[in-house]
Amino acid sequence: MSGSFEKYQKRRLISSYFSVVISVALVLFLLGFLGVFMIQSKKLIANFKEQVPVTVFLNKEVTKAEIQELDKYLSVKKYIKKREYVSAETAASKHTDIVGEDFMEFLGFNPLEDSFDIELQADYVQMDSIYKIEKELKSFSFVSDVFYDKNLVDLVHENIQKITFWMLVLAGILTVVAILLINSSMRLSIYANRFIIKTMQMVGATKSFIRKPFIWKNIRLGIAGALLAILSLTLLLFYLNEEFPELELLQDPLMIGLVMVGVLVVGILIAWISTFFATQRYLNLKTDDLY
Repeated sequence: MSGSFEKYQKRRLISSYFSVVISVALVLFLLGFLGVFMIQSKKLIANFKEQVPVTVFLNKEVTKAEIQELDKYLSVKKYIKKREYVSAETAASKHTDIVGEDFMEFLGFNPLEDSFDIELQADYVQMDSIYKIEKELKSFSFVSDVFYDKNLVDLVHENIQKITFWMLVLAGILTVVAILLINSSMRLSIYANRFIIKTMQMVGATKSFIRKPFIWKNIRLGIAGALLAILSLTLLLFYLNEEFPELELLQDPLMIGLVMVGVLVVGILIAWISTFFATQRYLNLKTDDLY
């Protein structure tokens, strides 16, 4: 009978430890994923902004020397991320492939102009900067027009500001939730041992002596949960990097490594603080209040 009870208690204890590790791992995984997302968000936002197309149209009478002059000019401008010269013939061919019909046969001539398709650096994708760039490019006599979607630029700028704000709010909320959930798991673990704590106190053990084994045990559980979260997060990042290489999730291993270290430190700190205050609570309770 005594052996069965001991086995039951052992299974219950293992189940309690397992629950603590899993709950800590899940919360830290979410926190770590948000940390990685926050780090990558600047790159993702920049990548999105740089997709806003800007086209510089050239006059029909433009010469090869003038095209080379503009190309050389664009090549040294810090606001240019990428440029591509598109001749009128190439533009007509692309249009024919898209529409499926050669419009030049109907018109008898090619109405399209030579152009440069450019991608701007993310920092310059805002109305003030693009307006200055437009004015600068139009100073060339052979540039007929600079086209970009003004409404799209405004929309991108406004939405990115909103997204950044709500990401910070979400990060704050998730951090608080993580602390509360891990704290609750640790407190439940201590609650299951409240009679042991009180018994040790009654036989003369000091508070620091009683707290020490519980703190070290829960720190180990916190480390186990953090390592499980780090492993899961690493596997997820490798999977996402394989499926969506354009996101370049693993391009900054140092920052990702810092997030992983942060996950481990948070797991240890919360485990230590939660256990300290939970054991302190039961140490200060009267024996009758334990029931």
